[in-house]
Amino acid sequence: MTSFYDGSLMLKLATDKPAAERLWARRGRSEMDTDALHSIISTPVFDGDFIYGVDSYGELRCLDANTGDRIWENLTATPKARWSTIHFVRHQDRYWMLNERGELLIGKLSPKGFEEISRAKLLEPTKDQLPQRNGVCWSHPAYANRRVYARNDQEILCVDLAQK
Repeated sequence: MTSFYDGSLMLKLATDKPAAERLWARRGRSEMDTDALHSIISTPVFDGDFIYGVDSYGELRCLDANTGDRIWENLTATPKARWSTIHFVRHQDRYWMLNERGELLIGKLSPKGFEEISRAKLLEPTKDQLPQRNGVCWSHPAYANRRVYARNDQEILCVDLAQK
């Protein structure tokens, strides 16, 4: 679990009864000074022994799922700004990520780091939301039949992702 102000918490759920064991909890000194993952909008992804997510100010991070320790941080996938976010969907060995600037990124996430494969602008951020940041796109996209469906507060679009 992760929360903007309260940090990260890993629980192990019992399989035979409604119970949970606390494995670790991490909390920074503030939402600006964090050591684990303080997400607010997007849901982190769990991949083997690692967790990938966006921290409170747009830092794409990898955590060790066993300890909560930060393995790396990347500042290229989304802008560094309060509540900055990315929505993740895994497909085979890659992740499809729509960031708040309306950009669709395809990349690889591993304990070694973030490897960007491609990036394309799909939507303009909605300016009515957070105009001081030139707007945001905070809606999670949908994927079906080799297409992505994405929206802001003014339009919805469908983009064909099939290789020709």
